[in-house]
Amino acid sequence: MKITFIGHGYVGLVSASIFADFGNDITVIGHTPTTVQNLNNGIVHIYEPGLTELVNKNIKAKRLRFVLDYDSVKDADIVFMAVGTPPKESGEADLSTVLEVAQKIGENLSGYTVVVTKSTVPIGTNKKIKAIIEKVKGSKVEFDVASCPEFLRQGSAISDTLNPDRIVIGTESKKAQEMLVELHKPLAESTNCPYVLTNLETAEMIKYAANSFLAMKISFANSIAMLSELTGADALRALEGIGFDKRIGTYFLQPGPGYGGSCFPKDVKALISIAQGYGYDFKLLKEVEEVNHAAKKAIVEKAQKLLGSLEGKKIGILGLAFKPNTDDMRFAPSIEITAWLKEKGARICAYDPQSMEKAKKIIDKIDFASDPYNAAKDADLLILLTEWNEFKKLDFKKIKSLMKNPVILDARNVYDRDNLEALGFEYKGVGR
Repeated sequence: MKITFIGHGYVGLVSASIFADFGNDITVIGHTPTTVQNLNNGIVHIYEPGLTELVNKNIKAKRLRFVLDYDSVKDADIVFMAVGTPPKESGEADLSTVLEVAQKIGENLSGYTVVVTKSTVPIGTNKKIKAIIEKVKGSKVEFDVASCPEFLRQGSAISDTLNPDRIVIGTESKKAQEMLVELHKPLAESTNCPYVLTNLETAEMIKYAANSFLAMKISFANSIAMLSELTGADALRALEGIGFDKRIGTYFLQPGPGYGGSCFPKDVKALISIAQGYGYDFKLLKEVEEVNHAAKKAIVEKAQKLLGSLEGKKIGILGLAFKPNTDDMRFAPSIEITAWLKEKGARICAYDPQSMEKAKKIIDKIDFASDPYNAAKDADLLILLTEWNEFKKLDFKKIKSLMKNPVILDARNVYDRDNLEALGFEYKGVGR
């Protein structure tokens, strides 16, 4: 099939590269000349394991190309929209780019095309997209709209796309549904995953409901952690104990400094806003947000209890990205945590294997280290915020010799407390 993707972020670039790898002819439309030029030269602007190799493979095979114009829409069988929907101050999703792109698609359609939204959009958006295209398209143009939300995780986006738990296709058209089922057949057949074939509104709801539910599990884990610290229970064992229940499962039941990233924060806010628009007060999700805020605040409170006053104290931070195996700093807990630590007078020296350059544009008035040991040098406290593999194998004898005070705050519960205490560290985890 001839397919056009609009947007080359995590969703668009990963999906386009994989569909190209299946033998489809893929054109990706971008809006930044430098980024498009770099991509055509095989230089990928986001960090995702395996992505650079996959992009280069399909560029060389002439199945994948990057452009600035919309000419490819004219010949496309399917056009995917994979552009951002960032939150407004109200929490409502900003659809300005989506609707602008919909108009450009409509102006360039020719023949029959399925226009598919991969962007996360509020319920009812695809019908707005359809109305915009109807208004601007040529008289002989035929098209259908569909919603195919993605469920990839940054850091494992290629694996998640190749091994989906389900393939959701929302549309009112049998023809569009059949084309999308055919396109996704290599994924469905290799993993035996189910199709969820439904209407537009349900597909839109599934995406928001899935992310909000996972965010809720994280906030639940953090609530159990906070209560465990007060009662003397071990939250890690308690959550492990409930996670063996097949109805609950272990995924996203790990306490820590709260959720972040490009999806959970904005999608929780958006679903609260959507509900409000329909007259429903989504109190549960409001509390999920409150707990997430409290989980980040708790890291700063723990630091203060460990050191007393933070004024003039040097704190080493290990990890800035919102999760390992990505350089994404969007809504990363490190942003607020470092800001609050600075407000209390702490001096910060931070290190992250991939997100340093992006972090420098977001977090100011801190030092950036060349490696984990440099971050720990002369530190009164070392805080682990992102559980990168390289942080799991540190030489703690060396770390102890470098620190002014051997105190570790393990916000991801990665380290063995007994081992660190045997080396002479004061250790504090979350919920332990």
